[in-house]
Amino acid sequence: MIIDAHHHFWNPARGDYGWLPPDDPVLSRQYGPADLAASLAETGVAQTVLVQAAPSVAETEYLLGIADATPHVAKVVGWVDFEDSSQSGVLERLAAHPKFAGVRPLIQDIPDDDWMLRDDIQWAYRAIIELDLSLDCLGFPRHLENFHKVLTRYPDMRAVIDHCMKPQIGAQSQSDFEAWKTGMTRLARDTSAACKLSGLVTEAGADLSDDALAPCTDHVLEVFGADRVMWGSDWPVARLRCEYGEWYAQARRLTCNLDPSARAQVFGGTAAKFYRIRNT
Repeated sequence: MIIDAHHHFWNPARGDYGWLPPDDPVLSRQYGPADLAASLAETGVAQTVLVQAAPSVAETEYLLGIADATPHVAKVVGWVDFEDSSQSGVLERLAAHPKFAGVRPLIQDIPDDDWMLRDDIQWAYRAIIELDLSLDCLGFPRHLENFHKVLTRYPDMRAVIDHCMKPQIGAQSQSDFEAWKTGMTRLARDTSAACKLSGLVTEAGADLSDDALAPCTDHVLEVFGADRVMWGSDWPVARLRCEYGEWYAQARRLTCNLDPSARAQVFGGTAAKFYRIRNT
């Protein structure tokens, strides 16, 4: 069973996607299940994880409604306001939905890099553990140290690193790349976090070749192991650089050195285990 562990649907008319540019020809349009259907059929992807793209509970509920009506959407990663501990009840209510998997604060968009360490945020991590939910970790390489602090502080929290923590492929110096490698190695070694093989084409420069991406994918696979790595499309954001099937095919090439069982983990098994997706 092939699983896409990370994609989005959105409708800009809802008004809570503050990051969406108003006139981008790729992003500034509605995306729903019908827009993804042909790509899923082409690649053989059977189930997907639908991830929030707006910092609102209303969008999470919108996504759960789509999931209820869309068989291939196995799980939804939503959002609650970590700065408001009274939302523990909201999180508990969402957790009762069979397709609700966990939450993703938009840490990459928060100016304060230490936000995730604030005392008033800690209730959310404890609630995630108590409700047996998961945390999607969205950030940049500069957040690696603080994610290490959070995940070692809460070793029982199920967490996954989104988009390999967005290494700036093609734009970073060798020292920056080595710092990213070190940070990812520490997360793999010291925590139980998984990592999504996603988002790399968006972070790449002009060179989208396998040779340009391989140093990142090879390192992630080496330090996390295939049983802690899951492929995701990051569609439709990935459409800024390539189409769904092109990134899927490239990811298959970038993992061609894995044995069949390890490759099956990356393209389905790891996501099924982490997000608790059953083969239907």
